[in-house]
Amino acid sequence: MSKVLIAMSGGVDSSVAAHMLKAAGHDCIGAMMKLYDSDSPSTGRTCCSIEDAEDARAVATALDIPFFVFNFTDAFEKVVMERFVAEYNRGRTPNPCIDCNRFMKFEKFLKRAVELRAEYIATGHYANITRDPSGRWLLSRGVDASKDQTYVLYAMTQEQLARTLFPLGGLAKEEVRELATATSMPTAEKRDSQDICFAPDGDYAGFIHRHTGQGSRQGNFVSPSGEVLGRHKGLVHYTIGQRKGLGLYGPTPQYVSALDPVANTVTVGTSDDLFTTILTANDINLIAVERLDGVLNIQAKIRYSHPAQAAKVWQVDDDVIKVEFEKPQRAITPGQAVVLYNGDVVVGGGTIC
Repeated sequence: MSKVLIAMSGGVDSSVAAHMLKAAGHDCIGAMMKLYDSDSPSTGRTCCSIEDAEDARAVATALDIPFFVFNFTDAFEKVVMERFVAEYNRGRTPNPCIDCNRFMKFEKFLKRAVELRAEYIATGHYANITRDPSGRWLLSRGVDASKDQTYVLYAMTQEQLARTLFPLGGLAKEEVRELATATSMPTAEKRDSQDICFAPDGDYAGFIHRHTGQGSRQGNFVSPSGEVLGRHKGLVHYTIGQRKGLGLYGPTPQYVSALDPVANTVTVGTSDDLFTTILTANDINLIAVERLDGVLNIQAKIRYSHPAQAAKVWQVDDDVIKVEFEKPQRAITPGQAVVLYNGDVVVGGGTIC
């Protein structure tokens, strides 16, 4: 059997993943990544807390496996938090969970596994890894469609897929809970954490102001034709499709349809202004193929909770793709990821620009 470094967050999913790997006979090491100091009273409780570390350690003790805490806070601030701030200041809406997976779990954590001479890393993600007849590694949806996490994993490389295990890919969430209860797992009844760790209250603008020590630069709300409609509080307070909190009044509901960091304007319009059929994405990562040849019929997701929609994709440059949907999509948002699927298999994805 193989030596496996397991990312243990103190939650039920990673706990059950560790149990399954130990039961399968692997030489297991448990480790928590300390990414953010969430133990301050001002931040509330979220991931990486002392309680989470204690829960993860309790599971490791119950499984009789070594347990470590890796302090990655400096790297997390640089490649996740600072990128988050920079993107918002550019009028974009990033997904920090994608960056966390890309740069922390499957880069920093995998590097630590190599240093420990572990053949694999493992996480509690709901996804599957397989290999096609040509030897190419594939990422595909987990069997529990409601918990599928492939959207935030699309940036995984061939090397990373080859050295990663997803034990929960073949299980439904209910089965994971049942297994945790049946094995008296200390985390069996623990609720899932779904907040962004450094902004658990959802106040992203407040986090950015605290992190940078700078306030927002006010500017104008404008109509699609350029008419000034009022004053906005600063670009970081808004995202595409937003309706609430604009402070604008008129005969029809107003929605944010564009953010311009150069002119410092927020364009607002009607709901109809939010729909479009085509997007461009860069910083792409392709998994199922080396390069897109010609036009490919796929399904595409433009945000984590967005159902995949029928579309066509083609590659226009080494690092740029275009996606055209069969039906107009609402609030396609720069900074978010577009992830491409062929059935359950992830073709690849990129950042909407």
